Order: sequence, then structure tokens, then C-alpha cells
Amino acid sequence: MNLLAVAVAGRGLVDPHAPVFTADDEALLRGRAVFETARVYDGAPFRLDAHIERLGRSAARVRLPDPDADECARLADGVVKAAGVADLALRFYWTGTTLVATGAPIDPALEEQRARGLRLAVVRWSTGALAAAKSTSYAENMAAQDTAAELGADDALLVAHDGTVLEAPTANVWWRDGERLLTPSLELPILAGVTRAVILELAPAVGYEVEEGSFLLPRLASADEVFLTSSIREVMPVSAVDGAPIPLGQGAIALQHALRSAAGVPSTI
Repeated sequence: MNLLAVAVAGRGLVDPHAPVFTADDEALLRGRAVFETARVYDGAPFRLDAHIERLGRSAARVRLPDPDADECARLADGVVKAAGVADLALRFYWTGTTLVATGAPIDPALEEQRARGLRLAVVRWSTGALAAAKSTSYAENMAAQDTAAELGADDALLVAHDGTVLEAPTANVWWRDGERLLTPSLELPILAGVTRAVILELAPAVGYEVEEGSFLLPRLASADEVFLTSSIREVMPVSAVDGAPIPLGQGAIALQHALRSAAGVPSTI
């Protein structure tokens, strides 16, 4: 990752290539730490308060003390100003003792992926106690992405062993059935995505009803279109699941326009 700026609580801006965590930090020793990722549009972090709030919820879930919300905002401001670019991936890391914010460029390959749609491979998934937390214990999620890549796909679609659709390793999943959008309920062991919440707000204005629930894989496989949502990838269409083509529909395009409008920037499609 090409970091453009890094700030540490109590130290301010530091060299982006300098170490910021000590060797005895539990984040390294035990993997007990949390993180958060927000997108910066035209110099302004989108839904920053929601991301900082979720960082606190994740911390509580892994029994870490609350991060200082005001300090998170100060670090974010310093990183955004120091990075020198208008659009960024802004990340927070909180280990219980060290709070860090980083800024990195947005991967330009995302727009090419948006144009062609992602190819997903189904990966059977057993959820753990941290499923709803953005913990840095993401090794299983990354292994699922590696499995998908070995199968010739761009990303994984995590499905419980009983066939219930859950999420992607770093995104929420949606599909369209006519004028209705379906997405797994937060009662399932999935992450409460900030962008997911934004899409719930925007969908009615775009003309869609939303149904949250527990759905089996065949319900998604027969959808009119499928897409993922996350802060960095925004609304990302899906073009295939396990090699079976999925139509690229207008719902993802309309919601991407609406998301960009909510962020106060022009749409890319």
C-alpha cells in the first residue's frame, strides 16, 4: 500500500514509512485490534461520524477501550490535508493503546472493475464471534479472497454451510428482483456496512423497496442483478457467480449515481 500520510495520536503526522506500533502491542501479538475505512471525496471524509462510531462498536466487541472520537477526527483532518490529493482511502487503526490514521490513493482499477462487473466465487463460510466487528483478525477473510482468486474470480461470496447468503470478505452483498432490492439482515453474522446504511436511505428515492432477511443462494443466483457495496468500492456490479453470468443492470448504476450525489461529487459512470 502506497501511504501518502500517517498520523498517530500524541505524535501527529509522522513519516509514512516509519513504524508506528511497538513489538509488544497486542495488535501484533494477539491480533486484538480494530480498524475502519472511509472514503474521502474532494477532501471531505464521507460519513466520518458513522465510521468513528463503528470503530467504537468494534472496539467494544473485542473488549478494547473506546477510541477517542475527537482525536479520530483530528487525525483524519491532518491526514487528509497532508496527503495532497482530493480522493483518498482513509483508515483508522486502534489497538487499545495506539490510534493511527492513514491516507492512501484510491485504486484506479476500481473503475475498470465497475465497468465489467466482478466475478464472484462461492466460498462456504463458518462465522466466528468477530463476524460483526472490523477486527484486524482478517486472515480468514483474506484466505477466502485467495480461494476465489484460485478459482478465477475477483472476489468471494461468503455463504453459510446451510446455503444462507452472508456477505463478501470486505463488502455487503445486494441483489435486485424486479423493483425490490434484497440484502442479508444484520441479524445474521455480517458487518453493518456504513455504505450499506447509505444505500438503505437512498434506495426509495431511486425507486426500489428493500427487503432485509435470510436468503438462500438460489434466490441470489436467479436475481436480475447483483452488486456489492463498501466504502472504497462504492456500488460494485457483479457479472458472474461461480461462472454463471449475472446481468449488469440499471439498479447498480442508479445507486452509484445517488451515492456520489450524496457525497457531493460527480458520478464516474
